Amino acid sequence: MAGTVEKKLAEMGISLPEPKAPVANYVPFVRTGNFMLVSGQICFDAEGKLVAKGRLGGEVSVEDGRKAARACAINLLAQVKMALGDLDKMVRVVRLGGFINSAPTFLDGPKVMNGASDLMVEVFGDKGRHARTTVGVASLPLDAAVEVEGLFEVA
Repeated sequence: MAGTVEKKLAEMGISLPEPKAPVANYVPFVRTGNFMLVSGQICFDAEGKLVAKGRLGGEVSVEDGRKAARACAINLLAQVKMALGDLDKMVRVVRLGGFINSAPTFLDGPKVMNGASDLMVEVFGDKGRHARTTVGVASLPLDAAVEVEGLFEVA
């Protein structure tokens, strides 16, 4: 039976994808005490295709970057669901870290990351408000436009 958070996601038209397995020597998440750190998730859609590929400030628009960041956030939630079995066990979103595949002069990384941040607030309300870091980078795996990692307080 779906919990409150999953019902909210369904109302928003979001179904969580099957979490992607790591492609290198790391684990998808680590839980210590009441905190869970989820490894960076790139912007795969439900079919396993990149939502946006390439550089912001180049071939990728800010709006497409926002959509990519939102997809990353959905993938973070899929990992949390896999780890906890129930998203209602998430107490709050503590921090998101965003990596934006950026042209050297691109300065709107925070606008791109709002795609992930806005989703967390939309889903969790005040419990979704979080600290955040946004960093422009020269490249990301598979030439993804965005990657986002998350730190969550869990029950």
